[in-house]
Amino acid sequence: MEVGKSIVRVDAFDKVTGRTKYTDDLCDASAYVAKILHSTIAHGRVLSIDTTEAEKIEGVVKVVTCFDLGEYKNYFPTAGHPWSTDPGHQDVADRLLLTDEVKFYGDDIAAVVAENEVAANQAIRALKVEYEEYPVVTDVLESIKDGAPQIHKNYPNNILKHTSISKGNYAEAIKEEGLTVVDRWYETPTVQHCHIENFICYAYAEGKRVTVVASTQIPHIGRRVVGQALGIPWGDVRIVKPYIGGGFGNKQDILYEPLCAFLSLKVGGHLVKLDCSREETFVANRVRHGIKFHIISHLRKDGTYAARKIEIFSNQGGYASHGHSIAAKGLGCFPQLYPCDNIEGDAYTVFTNRPVAGAMRGYGIPQAMFAVESHTEDVAKIMGIPSIEFRLKNLMSVGFKDGFSKNVNYYDTFRQCIEKGKAYMDYDNKLKEYSNQTGRIRKGVGMAVFWYNTAVWPISLESSSSRLVLNQDGSVSLQLGETEIGQGADTAFSQMAAEAIGIRVEDVHIVSCQDTDVTPFGTGAYASRQTYVGGFSIAKTAGLLKKKILDYAYILTNMPPEITDIKNGMIVRTTDNMELISLKDLATEALYSTSDSRHITAEATAQIKSNAYSFGCCFAEVEVDIDMCKAKLVKIINVHDCGKLINPALAKAQVEGGMSMGIGYALSEIQLVDEKTGKVLNDNFLDYKLSTAMDHPHLETAFVENPEPTSPFGTKSLGEPPVCPVAPAIRNAVMQATGVGVNEIPLRPAKLFEYFDKAGLLK
Repeated sequence: MEVGKSIVRVDAFDKVTGRTKYTDDLCDASAYVAKILHSTIAHGRVLSIDTTEAEKIEGVVKVVTCFDLGEYKNYFPTAGHPWSTDPGHQDVADRLLLTDEVKFYGDDIAAVVAENEVAANQAIRALKVEYEEYPVVTDVLESIKDGAPQIHKNYPNNILKHTSISKGNYAEAIKEEGLTVVDRWYETPTVQHCHIENFICYAYAEGKRVTVVASTQIPHIGRRVVGQALGIPWGDVRIVKPYIGGGFGNKQDILYEPLCAFLSLKVGGHLVKLDCSREETFVANRVRHGIKFHIISHLRKDGTYAARKIEIFSNQGGYASHGHSIAAKGLGCFPQLYPCDNIEGDAYTVFTNRPVAGAMRGYGIPQAMFAVESHTEDVAKIMGIPSIEFRLKNLMSVGFKDGFSKNVNYYDTFRQCIEKGKAYMDYDNKLKEYSNQTGRIRKGVGMAVFWYNTAVWPISLESSSSRLVLNQDGSVSLQLGETEIGQGADTAFSQMAAEAIGIRVEDVHIVSCQDTDVTPFGTGAYASRQTYVGGFSIAKTAGLLKKKILDYAYILTNMPPEITDIKNGMIVRTTDNMELISLKDLATEALYSTSDSRHITAEATAQIKSNAYSFGCCFAEVEVDIDMCKAKLVKIINVHDCGKLINPALAKAQVEGGMSMGIGYALSEIQLVDEKTGKVLNDNFLDYKLSTAMDHPHLETAFVENPEPTSPFGTKSLGEPPVCPVAPAIRNAVMQATGVGVNEIPLRPAKLFEYFDKAGLLK
């Protein structure tokens, strides 16, 4: 049995010793260097760009401005979503390779190609731009007002999209006598992904085709988008994805692959490298949506919900990118986590003159969980009901089935997870110990639960393809369109393949780097989909390969396939487990037989029309210094039900990484933007306060393994869920530590000064 073991990652040795080749390692030294000129206004029009001085600089090969696109002036989408032939299910195509209509401070308006980086940077500084400036709006609630600056002409009031949900009769339900009303606003910040490897790509042409090698999560989607951007057949585009130094959703967008390909074509197909600086990554890549929530709950005396209402205002920034799907996902979780007979909800995604928001780990659920679980804690306190008791009274029950996704809650998972977290934290005793504190230093405990889906069906296509090849020595080579981006997916895929075939994991050679000319189709790394979705195609393909192997074994052993199997690399007779022939000997004979030579391979596509719930919780203990307006995390645990663990050690690492991201989200990270100019004020690791190991206590993880019935290997999402409950758990711990009533609008702990000031705690 290979599934369920904590084996060492298949890429561990090469990464530890530095042998792994990333995009920059693979780019030839002959490459020209591309640099982008970013706008120095947040809203307006480029009237002219004087390139005269730039073109005189020695080493400059080409200067291209927003006025030089010619046949390449094609609007294209950037979101890494599965494409659909139905126009109603296609992403908004609102980007150009370079633009004269500036939407945010840092927009792409020109580019330089030079023989070296020094010349490229000098040329960028030599470009002279004349702008026509327009008013700037950065706040989502201001942008939606009548008379606000119009950012995209086709979207009145800057609303990219508005969706609603409705269940029962909210207006009638709130008339019930004796209801307690809790009406609160919540806000989450804009943050950046901060992966180790900045986005980088290089491009070159061969014949009529262009190749782009890029640090991307979505090579097959990238092929389509580059084709759309350049207006060329998609088959004329080849995308190669090497090893990646992290992505977290930023690289689930098409960032500069089309521009790099365009610049290569403008210099005769010569190799061109485009490498983003850290400052560019903060401003001109993607960020997490900052969202404002308005939640109103109407409660009966017994602590049950009579009616609930939510409004979501998502700050999209200057372009659509992943757009409304983030706010829509947050809205969709609202009626599922705490079901209620009467619910109303509205979600608005709104353009502003801020950096573009896109996919980031959790895809709207970290924001939604912060708001919903902060609100849940507030409601429980107002009702005078212990918060865990209140949650268990109202949480999604066993047997709940969502009408849209068809997801089913098969187990009493919430209770199981909460009990584990509660025991580790000694939660009940600490609640009593930390009640009614005074003085400067105070402690508190808090918790939060979360909900998450697996993959994107039925919203979008879910499809995975894989290829297995039997090698001469009985090992197999495995290829998938799903991508390793640092999370350990290749190891999980290898374990699943070994399990399904009946061989050791050491005998599975996975091809980690995708090439759209060679690799089977897959949509990439996002939505915590890969282990779940890839499992279907691996199981299907392994079944086909196994059948071919056993059919060939019949020729060599005279044993019918119906009574043979592969176990530990041996062909065995199932009636008595007698070993008939090794897979190694069979493979060698199959390829080199003079009478019946066969290349035994299998390839299959699995279209997945199911989804799965992942659940869990976080418990946190904090120490708050009232005078210093500072919260310190003392103890924390995440408990997850992600189904059957394919690799427990990798699962633990995933959870710890997500917890780290959640700690920064709660306590220190925020992208600061000048509200008047739209300029990002902290576009570097000195000024952007990324959470580090120095800010972390011991990170404890625990699991509840309830196998997912819809999955061939019993697994479901884990990549994104760990970040989702951390911030609200920390916030709720801060609330408990300070003993502040909830009549004040609660803000995230990173704004403790404002919070304490409003609560009257500061002297």
